[in-house]
Amino acid sequence: MSVARFWRKQPQRYNLIGTSCETCGRAFFPPRSFCPECRRDGKIVDHAFAGTGHVVTFTIIRTASEAFEHLTPYVLAIVELDEGARLTSQIVCTIDEVSIGMRVKNVFRKLGSDGESGPLYYGTKFIPVK
Repeated sequence: MSVARFWRKQPQRYNLIGTSCETCGRAFFPPRSFCPECRRDGKIVDHAFAGTGHVVTFTIIRTASEAFEHLTPYVLAIVELDEGARLTSQIVCTIDEVSIGMRVKNVFRKLGSDGESGPLYYGTKFIPVK
């Protein structure tokens, strides 16, 4: 990803901002420029997601690349937000705690870094709602 594009995408990465179609009510993350249902008739607007949803499915990552091996084992899941959009994200919990249908909410966490002395990257992960 180019530096310019990286900075343009900060609102989506840090604030869970997508789009929604005012015509049919569908919500999208990542943002879309047109609605696949309404096509040209759809009116797309920015949408700030509430950040709550449930786990649709998940997997346990036990062997990861060098950048993520210190996290193993960790939970990677498809989360369906309450507004209907789905995204893939890490669930910050023990591997015994996760289940399909589990309620989750978004949190702002470190995603990684660019080398030992490089910049840190932050973004959205999810935690169980208790």
